[in-house]
Amino acid sequence: MTYEFVVKLARLLLRRFFREVEVTGLEHVPSDRGGLVVSWHPNGIIDPALILTHFPGQIVFGARHGLFKVPVMGTLMRAIGTIPIYRAQDAEGGDEEARRARNRASLDALAQAVADGRFSALFPEGVSHDDPHFHEMKVGAARLYYRAVQLTSAGSPPPVIIPVGLHYDDKASFRSKALVAFHPPLELDEALRSVPEDAPKELFHERCSALTDAIEGALIKAVHPTESWEEHRLMHRVAKLFRAERAKEFGAHVSGPDMREREVAFHRVWEGYRLRRQSDPAATAVLMARVREYDADLNSLDLEDTELDRSPKQGSLVRATGLVLQLIGLYVLAPPLLVLGLAVNGPPYYLVGWLANRHAKLVKDVASLKWLYGIIAYPIAWALMGALVWFGWVNLHEQYPKHITSSAVTATLLTLVFSFVGGFLALRYTERVRETLRAIRVRLTRARSTQTIERLKQERGALFQALSTMTEGLDLPGEVGPDGRIR
Repeated sequence: MTYEFVVKLARLLLRRFFREVEVTGLEHVPSDRGGLVVSWHPNGIIDPALILTHFPGQIVFGARHGLFKVPVMGTLMRAIGTIPIYRAQDAEGGDEEARRARNRASLDALAQAVADGRFSALFPEGVSHDDPHFHEMKVGAARLYYRAVQLTSAGSPPPVIIPVGLHYDDKASFRSKALVAFHPPLELDEALRSVPEDAPKELFHERCSALTDAIEGALIKAVHPTESWEEHRLMHRVAKLFRAERAKEFGAHVSGPDMREREVAFHRVWEGYRLRRQSDPAATAVLMARVREYDADLNSLDLEDTELDRSPKQGSLVRATGLVLQLIGLYVLAPPLLVLGLAVNGPPYYLVGWLANRHAKLVKDVASLKWLYGIIAYPIAWALMGALVWFGWVNLHEQYPKHITSSAVTATLLTLVFSFVGGFLALRYTERVRETLRAIRVRLTRARSTQTIERLKQERGALFQALSTMTEGLDLPGEVGPDGRIR
């Protein structure tokens, strides 16, 4: 019951933090055995929270023992049965042999859970980070897998290793999107499927190293790492310009891609870039330099590829009327309904953001800290508002008993409910305000920068042709539809 409660709480918080969380590949998780779920670690406690809340069954985590000392986080980790891992680099003096003994006990506990048919989630890098590429993989996942194989009963199916791709469109921001992609289990060579308990240490270490390399290779295919964030951004730019130009050719108007399409498109571009950089590095470098200039020009206008094609005169009366109606609804009709939500939830919202940015040592820590601080800040704000209503209602009832007739309990409960609901509506309200303001700004930009936009449209078409020529003959993932969507 405690596990289920924590999962439901985490799911509720993630739904408030993210605008949308997509999940794919659940069919790859077997139901007749246990196994390891392995992933890279780009976003602090958000990573395990996403796996915890979207995995089809109970899952056991292993985490470095120092995290159990963190307020709130440690309590939640204990509640879901997380097992502490005692790493050598975390030891501060003390008995090294005792630390090793505790670590062996932790490993055996995790391995036994896997052997009994459950799943354990590990992050082989051993640390969360802010880079678009992997850090050095530790052998802990391989050691755990082999120990689980040894503990699995004779005749039972062996455990599996399932790579997971975690993808974020803006991992530090409220109301962004995420994708949790479960990939097929690793297909291991016969030599990597097990290690005898009495195997020499040299053979055990060799097998662990080889299995770790296999896990890293599978995660590379699941995540598509890049050497730098600039390269990562350019991969996305190529995917977006290709999609926009393809849709224009066929006269199709498509909405923004979901996270699944975004990930497949990135994978397709990443694979083509990787192959062509090997076969023709000079031409690839020249083409990417052009993409970089195109990207810089678009960013200077704060436009997206698809927005280049929308003429400011097209449907001007209808569009202008729609924008005016949106502005009236957002700025005249809606605010009175959202006063309570903003009054109660506004201060903790900005306080959480300020604290997270102040205390985060890395960008990847911002989302985790917002999540943790939000667990504390919002209930406190609701409780304070409820207390104010309680005492205020009681005092008013004593002074005006004939006019204030309903109970303070009812008023307090209604306040708590409206505080929660109002906060959610206020969050959606701010999204709509940003979208409306962006529509107005984009419209004005297109109207006053027609020559620049026309030049960018021509360059986008030229880049599309160059990219199409460069990728001819390559076996790339996904299929490009006539409307530009990649499936």
